[in-house]
Amino acid sequence: MFIRIGHEIVIDSKGDTVLILALSPHSSFKGRIIGPAGVQAEPALPMETFLDGFGNRLTRLTAPAGRLTLWSDCIVEVDGKPDAFDWYAQQHNVRDLPPETLPFLTASRYCDSDALAPEALRLFGATPPGWALVQAICNHVHNHLTFGYGFGRPTKTASDAQCEKTGVCRDFAHLAIAFCRAMNVPARYASGYLGDIGVPYSGPGDFCAWFEAYLGGRWYTFDARYNTPRIGRVLMVRGRDAADGAMITSFGAYDLKTFRVWTDEVPGTPADETLHEMLKSRPDTEALTLAPVD
Repeated sequence: MFIRIGHEIVIDSKGDTVLILALSPHSSFKGRIIGPAGVQAEPALPMETFLDGFGNRLTRLTAPAGRLTLWSDCIVEVDGKPDAFDWYAQQHNVRDLPPETLPFLTASRYCDSDALAPEALRLFGATPPGWALVQAICNHVHNHLTFGYGFGRPTKTASDAQCEKTGVCRDFAHLAIAFCRAMNVPARYASGYLGDIGVPYSGPGDFCAWFEAYLGGRWYTFDARYNTPRIGRVLMVRGRDAADGAMITSFGAYDLKTFRVWTDEVPGTPADETLHEMLKSRPDTEALTLAPVD
């Protein structure tokens, strides 16, 4: 399956502003990529690309005073399969977990699993461990929270979301992660592209957050917001929570003027020449203006 992914972000900086951007496909992505997947800037600027400790592909640049457009537009090839599912995947005893999973068992900036531990035990203490437990957590978060862009804020923690019963996709992910960790299941934050492929149209494009839980010797994708296997995820960032994968980390002031994201299936199996032809101009997707990103 071919999917056209990309974004266009326009900012207006007050002065020279250093930006660290997490807007490229994750380094673990193994599919074919046609076109510019990395961040592009108009006007052109010097940029440095590097990997952080989570394998996230980051871009650092200095935005001058005035308007700057950041964009990417490419076509990626994915397997077209829904998220993997294994009801029989077992939960590991903490003593048997691989060392690299242990950082995803403890509280982090937005996933305050320590504060939520009593509630987790009350809600899920009688649930069998393993896949059934993680699914029960997803069911609770999916039913407990009401989604809305107006409910998001940069300081909102998992326990805030549980108390307020509202959130954006990252809050759904944070709350599920925190409950998993409180129940001794390693869980990590993930974010990237997820379009309306195989499901009804849901509105203008945006980036999406989900999470991954370690069961049965591997990481599985879970999505408490949609709570159903989906097709066509393109991972951009992983981390303990959203603090490890902010789209834009700025060292200086700017205003966000335009924010557009597209994730569209390319029908059929077109030849490379056709795919390149599609990338000659960015798609005229509907603009979605959001609050400035921290």
